[in-house]
Amino acid sequence: MPVTVKVDIYSYGILLLELNCCRRNFEPEADDDNQMILADWVYDCYAYWKMDYLVENDEEAEEDMKRVKKFFMVALWCVQEDPSLRPTMKKVIQMLEGTIEVSVPPDPNSLFSSL
Repeated sequence: MPVTVKVDIYSYGILLLELNCCRRNFEPEADDDNQMILADWVYDCYAYWKMDYLVENDEEAEEDMKRVKKFFMVALWCVQEDPSLRPTMKKVIQMLEGTIEVSVPPDPNSLFSSL
């Protein structure tokens, strides 16, 4: 895969997920197979209204779930498997700043989930 702006957007999304969840993108030792791939786990928690699972033991994040949810939604847009669905960096910044609304992201459909 050639390195493009869309690859940078994907990497930024992974970074957002890792920072907000305090874990790596891929955890082969995860207790639950559904938690091995971070983007898939975040999307599942988002889809089933269990965002609090992602920030357990982080009191500050638990107190500001609205902002945390926005960060996860932006990150999920960034990690879309289809590069054409990923936003521009300008749009990412606008979503994070709150100058534009963050729409509901589709399932990122991980490459590993189909194996």
